[in-house]
Amino acid sequence: MEIPAAAVEEMVTASSPFWKGRSVFVTGAAGFIGSWLTKDLLARGARVTALIDDLPRRSELARSGDVRRIRVARGRLENLALLRRIIRSNSIDTVFHLGAQTIVSDAYRAPFDTFESNVRGTYNLMEACRQAPSVGRIIVASSDKAYGDQKILPYREDTALQGRFPYDVSKSCTDLIAQSYYHAYRLPVAILRCGNVFGGGDLNDSRIVPGTIRALLRGEAPVIRSDGKYVRDYIYVKDVSAAYLTVAERLVAGKLQGEAFNFGNDKPWSVLAMVALLRKALKREDLRPEILNVAKAEIREQYLASGKARKMLKWRPRYSMSTAVAETVAWYRDAES
Repeated sequence: MEIPAAAVEEMVTASSPFWKGRSVFVTGAAGFIGSWLTKDLLARGARVTALIDDLPRRSELARSGDVRRIRVARGRLENLALLRRIIRSNSIDTVFHLGAQTIVSDAYRAPFDTFESNVRGTYNLMEACRQAPSVGRIIVASSDKAYGDQKILPYREDTALQGRFPYDVSKSCTDLIAQSYYHAYRLPVAILRCGNVFGGGDLNDSRIVPGTIRALLRGEAPVIRSDGKYVRDYIYVKDVSAAYLTVAERLVAGKLQGEAFNFGNDKPWSVLAMVALLRKALKREDLRPEILNVAKAEIREQYLASGKARKMLKWRPRYSMSTAVAETVAWYRDAES
């Protein structure tokens, strides 16, 4: 049964008082997922400190005005001394680590920068947290890409992490570093591995959803870099934000520490099917996609089993695909107007 969007929003803001007054540090808060997570934390009364290197004016964090409601620390994850100061001076209780270079094609072109941000940035943050007694929980953003190319699908949490291409390797490393700090030092870490996240506020047109929507809004044919048959697990950004909060709340009193969870809709979509859904939502089925078939360093089929999260956390997506797509299209229409 589909839950109306308004009812979902009411459930989100009427949750437990867990976050009221809690000191939270978010890396990647200016990014796509980080912006929505920060919004949800503020709605629950958390005191948010964010590490921001660059703040695009079209970022949801800036566009919504949420950036004026948080404490901003300027800098990069590669600066260990800065991370130590932020965590100690703000008596940080909860850390959400979403900061990363997130574009597969950029990682292929510039692997060094990707490894610096995603690998060095992660062990810097874990080390800063290890040295800070105030930190009670750390939630780390991994990815379905961390699993690499597997013969057996869907990915489950016990599937080996074996990235091969630069971006995939960086996420495998992020995941394994977080696990290492739990096993070696009992750092209170939990790891989220999500499918392809979509929603309003994704500014990377190289991704299929924002790229397609913006092309259709301009009256142009959407461009598909692959042959269109690549398969992915798509999940709405608001469901992902709720997943992060759910895991963090359950990390209290040592529960779930060291665990990793997959989050997805358990229904894979081909790129062509996703583009068709967007064309229908925008009533531009006359604009047929241009298929380039030039994709590099991308895995052909990736999708997740999220049964562990559904069973252990009682989590499930709150938004149907139709509602999620409608809200996403509305965000871009408003942003482009």
